[in-house]
Amino acid sequence: MKLPVSNMQGAKQGDYELDDALLVFDKGTQALHDYVVAYRNNQRAGTASTKTKATVAGTGSKPWKQKGMGRARAGYRASPIWRSGGVAFGPHPRDYTTRMNRKLARLAFRRAFSDKVAGGAVKVLDELSMTEPKTKLFAEVLRQLDVAAPALFVDESVNPQVRLAARNLQRIEVKPAMEVNAYDLTRYPTLVVSKAGMAKLQERLESGVKRASS
Repeated sequence: MKLPVSNMQGAKQGDYELDDALLVFDKGTQALHDYVVAYRNNQRAGTASTKTKATVAGTGSKPWKQKGMGRARAGYRASPIWRSGGVAFGPHPRDYTTRMNRKLARLAFRRAFSDKVAGGAVKVLDELSMTEPKTKLFAEVLRQLDVAAPALFVDESVNPQVRLAARNLQRIEVKPAMEVNAYDLTRYPTLVVSKAGMAKLQERLESGVKRASS
């Protein structure tokens, strides 16, 4: 498969050849779903906490006598049906950590990348660099490449000037190739990768193929 390569002004600079054997379309859908669920679970702090009727502050005495008041009987002020009472079945601190084996994680990455390539959502640049860390220059690059946010930019290693220029643009993220995961690929509709970044991504795909076949 050949992917067109352009410079940061949008002019075509040739093609990038990607081995079809690295892409996978006949499996990996469930692995990708499981990876996204696990990733999102692992981002949760698990610190939400509510007080039950046993822990809410207040007296334990009856608010009024059982009979003769003309009102419904009540046993305690901490009842969940009362204002400022305890919470029934509320959240409590817990660990949301979800584990996933590496083989399935690699398959999820391959499937997510394959879907991006098949959908024409991958743009390859000859290089990703900037002379000045200015947001308006990076915004101009987006216009020249006809890329709309949200978008993920990937390079072999992120140039500090590029990171500074892109950080004020909403829903634009810049990442080194070795840190990109399957969730990133599903989260961003457009993937813009430098040739050096593609080489690193290809190494990861090749490693996944070798491990899957061994």
